[in-house]
Amino acid sequence: MDTTLPTGQPDHPNSARAVASQKAAAAEFLTFRLGAEEYGIDILRVQEIRSYEEPTRIANAPTFIKGVVNLRGVIVPVVDLRIKLNCEKVEYNGFTVVIVLNVHGRVVGAVVDSVSDVLELSSELIKPAPEMNSTVDTGFITGIASVGERMLILMDIEALMSSADMGLMDHSAQRLQ
Repeated sequence: MDTTLPTGQPDHPNSARAVASQKAAAAEFLTFRLGAEEYGIDILRVQEIRSYEEPTRIANAPTFIKGVVNLRGVIVPVVDLRIKLNCEKVEYNGFTVVIVLNVHGRVVGAVVDSVSDVLELSSELIKPAPEMNSTVDTGFITGIASVGERMLILMDIEALMSSADMGLMDHSAQRLQ
């Protein structure tokens, strides 16, 4: 009996096409902690991870923008995601790091409590973000993933960092892209 699909490919879970489609459905996420919650962002947005150093403060900047650092000749704005996302406690210690991101061609730093690991998540593990009332901004949350006992909040870091209230991106130039 012939078990081929209409395309002529064998219907076998280890076929090259089946393996390729499984790989395409998986994505890698850098996981990090903000308070008691664990978050995940697309690893392709991450440029590097650095230990936290006190940035140079910018006058009249929002409280979540800690300032700027000089990263090999590039002036990088640093956003404390703990303050931006209203974490209860913001404490700087030896685990505090800055995730250096490339967002729409711009380098931006994000302060987090600690970095956990890199996880490959298949689309079956990712559930849609729950609907919330209109006063809660969940536009940057792309889904929730359960990995063992862990719950990961997956976020679109580009959407968060390029939101108008962040003031980090030129929105008129972004619309033209």
